[in-house]
Amino acid sequence: MKHLRRPVRRALLVVHVAVSVAWLGLSLGLLALGLTAYTTHDPSLTQAAYRAMKVFADWLLVPVALVTFGSGLVLSLGTPWGLARHRWVWIKFWITLATAIATIFALRPEIAHAAAAGVPDSSLVAAPVVSTTAYLFMTAISVLKPWGLTRRGRHLRDSATLRRAGAPAAPRKAVDASRPRRTA
Repeated sequence: MKHLRRPVRRALLVVHVAVSVAWLGLSLGLLALGLTAYTTHDPSLTQAAYRAMKVFADWLLVPVALVTFGSGLVLSLGTPWGLARHRWVWIKFWITLATAIATIFALRPEIAHAAAAGVPDSSLVAAPVVSTTAYLFMTAISVLKPWGLTRRGRHLRDSATLRRAGAPAAPRKAVDASRPRRTA
C-alpha cells in the first residue's frame, strides 16, 4: 500500500486515538456499571445498571471497536511502521482484533442476557477488567514502542540497506550455506 499523505495520516491518527480512548472510556464505564450491578443489594439498581450497559453495548461498542480496528489497520499499512515490521504494531493488531471479536460476539450478548434477567453476573465485571487491561497495555506499547523489528521487518530493513548500497539483494534462503542452520 502507498504511504498516506501527511494530512490524511494526521487526520486518521486523530480519529484512531480518539476512538481508542473512547473504547477505553467505554470499558471503564462498563466496569463501573458492572461493579454496581454485582455489588448492590437493590434489584432495581442491578436492573438499571445492566440496562445502561445494554445502551452502551447496542449503540457504541461495535462502531467504536470497528473504527479503532479499521483506522489502526489503515495507519499501519499506510505508514512506514507497517503491519508486520515492528513487534509492537503486530501485537496491537492481534490484541485489537481479539478484543473487537470478543466485544461483538461475547460481551454484547452477555450484556443483553443480563439486562433481560436482571441477576448479578460476575462475568460483566471480569470482561471490562480484561478489556481495560488490554487497552492500557496497548496504550503503553504505543507510547514506548518496545521489542524492535519482527523477522520480516529485519529482512526488509536489510534488503533496503543493500539496495541503497548498490549491492544485490540477499537471497531469500541460503541453500548452499557453509554451515547448516540448526532448526530443532
